[in-house]
Amino acid sequence: MKSIRRRTFGAALAMTTALLGFGMTTSLAHAQGKTYALVQINQQALFFNQINAGAQKAADASGDKLVIFNANNDASAQNSAIETYIQQKVDGLIVVAIDVNGIMPAVNEAAKAGIPVVAIDAVLPDGPQKAQIGVDNGKAGGDIGAYFVDYVKKNMGGKAKVGVVGALNSFIQNLRQKGFENAIKGNDGITTAGVVDGQNIQDNALSAAENLITGNPDMTTIYATGEPALLGAIAAVQSQGKQDSIKIFGWDLTAQAISAIDSGFVVAVVQQDPAGEGKAAVESLAKLSAGGSVEKTISIPITIVTKANVDPYRAMFK
Repeated sequence: MKSIRRRTFGAALAMTTALLGFGMTTSLAHAQGKTYALVQINQQALFFNQINAGAQKAADASGDKLVIFNANNDASAQNSAIETYIQQKVDGLIVVAIDVNGIMPAVNEAAKAGIPVVAIDAVLPDGPQKAQIGVDNGKAGGDIGAYFVDYVKKNMGGKAKVGVVGALNSFIQNLRQKGFENAIKGNDGITTAGVVDGQNIQDNALSAAENLITGNPDMTTIYATGEPALLGAIAAVQSQGKQDSIKIFGWDLTAQAISAIDSGFVVAVVQQDPAGEGKAAVESLAKLSAGGSVEKTISIPITIVTKANVDPYRAMFK
């Protein structure tokens, strides 16, 4: 089974690297500096592309080579990619894990081969990885939850019915969901409409959000735990003409989210710094490759973006 998987991965990797403008063998054999590999979830979400851009900019600045693998939401492809990069003897690995537990055997293999690994965003279990880079997702979920509670009290007469568009296959989005739910717990005026699973895929999140709205005609708010979930929720509210009756709170700005903030039905969005996360990952690998050390947890701050402070972000999403 593993040999079949590796052959399948080989074809996918060849296509991915060709699209990036270089072949794997050439890029690793002729890199001028160090060569780092970024094993990514997908290239659909803007958030992941911004991680890639931040990492690429940092690698360019240091004269190092960055190769990026797009797993297209396939956890087994991520494992196979890491195995191949180990064979290619890259100088460091950056992982944005789909399956945080399932990726650990490959992370352990990399560590045994002397290749440092840093993780971005998705929180890996305890292991040999050198650093975990990202936000405190549970705390940030609580922060947006507290903002939601305050908004309901000030703007909705203290009453709201909220449904969640989540991604139950995402460890970090489950943390965001739990943090939010803990923050709203005990508020008598806030009831829940349940959780639907967008699977971290925009089209699935759209369908899930439409089902949530249809099944709960009295629902007044939606909390979306990630970019695909937020985009799906926005599209569902628009498709069902609910902009005047449903307010949305969520994660990760896009042009669509900013437009919906301007329209008034998206109230607040947790904005991370994905480019900063990618930059921090490459800089961490550079320190480790030079024999230095890095902090085990590298926290990147978040901002809750509303109509009051959205203007500085507009240029990023044109």
